[in-house]
Amino acid sequence: MKRIIFLLAAVAISGGMLIGQSQRASKSQPDTPTNPQSGQKFTADELSKSDYRAELRNERREARQQRRAQRIAEYTHYIDSLVLARNFQFNPQTMQQQPAGMMQVINNPNFDLALWDTTVDICLPYIKGFTPPYYYTVLNYTIPNVSDLLIEQTTHGWNVSFNSSLFSASSYTFSLEIISANGGGTLTISSPWYNSVQYYGTITSLY
Repeated sequence: MKRIIFLLAAVAISGGMLIGQSQRASKSQPDTPTNPQSGQKFTADELSKSDYRAELRNERREARQQRRAQRIAEYTHYIDSLVLARNFQFNPQTMQQQPAGMMQVINNPNFDLALWDTTVDICLPYIKGFTPPYYYTVLNYTIPNVSDLLIEQTTHGWNVSFNSSLFSASSYTFSLEIISANGGGTLTISSPWYNSVQYYGTITSLY
């Protein structure tokens, strides 16, 4: 009988020691991260793949940003070169009589203002009048050898301006503000006899 009691005690002691070792071993192992969405454990291999994918996404994002920045810089240089060469045209898309006239869309592709060297070619819709009733007309002139043509560089692009009587008794001032980065332009035609008219459009090469 005593032998049986001793054997049972030995078995109990051995079992306790094994359980303690198992608990210590489990505590010594680091916790495996879990997926916050599914609650499943990540394996070491899955973790390395996830880190690689994140790094790859970051690299692709940086590469896309660099490519976009390079394209913008190249386009800005392209617009600058057109202005410096005095070989470009302004293509209006909208027009508005100042100070608070209705914005009007220009659909006719034949309207533009072109500059090559010191010659300016003008074909633009225009609103005459200082008080109602206003009336619409078209400025359709070619001005050779513009003597007071002024081209100034600004922080965002260029200002191009000149004056002309357009072969009449009136006086007109043309002021074109160009933004090199987006190729946009704002043209303002002012006169002491009429309200100013402002046009919004784009700058392109003169073919």
